[in-house]
Amino acid sequence: MRKLFTEWAMEIAEDSKVRSTCLSRQVGAVIIRDKQIIATGYNGAPAGAIHCTDIGYCIRKKRGIPSGQGLELCRAGHAEANAIDQCARRGTSCEGATLYVTTQPCVFCCIHIIQSGIKKVIFKGEYPTGLGLQLLKESGIEFAKYEEALEEERCASEEKHQQEMERVREFLDNPPEY
Repeated sequence: MRKLFTEWAMEIAEDSKVRSTCLSRQVGAVIIRDKQIIATGYNGAPAGAIHCTDIGYCIRKKRGIPSGQGLELCRAGHAEANAIDQCARRGTSCEGATLYVTTQPCVFCCIHIIQSGIKKVIFKGEYPTGLGLQLLKESGIEFAKYEEALEEERCASEEKHQQEMERVREFLDNPPEY
């Protein structure tokens, strides 16, 4: 059976995270509009800056700062923001797009998502702050955990498949003459 679109898209986000230069967490993202990839992103230092993988440590980890805190000390841009920035750099609009990301976006990334025009976010995992999701909700941005989005698509796909099979049966029962 054909791979579900949500599954395919998240696999691309997962593949993107292997480029991460963050020592704490690898995160990948992909922005898709009209079933076409418009950008990918992963977390890491800005272009031209020294990466944590190069210096060999994460300052936040070194100081014992918990996940989700002390982000102002982090050298890495987040995968979601980096994907949005790729669109901005190339002059590609995110308007109406869907973002697939390998972890729940932080509050700062949620603000970028809202401001960029992205209309839907599918994410894996949890992030230790609820404000980001609250802002998405207030702004009318649809969001869902990956597993929920996948199940919803699976159900819709099965229903569509049944309808398609009716068309196939009709075709086979009354083949067109060429």
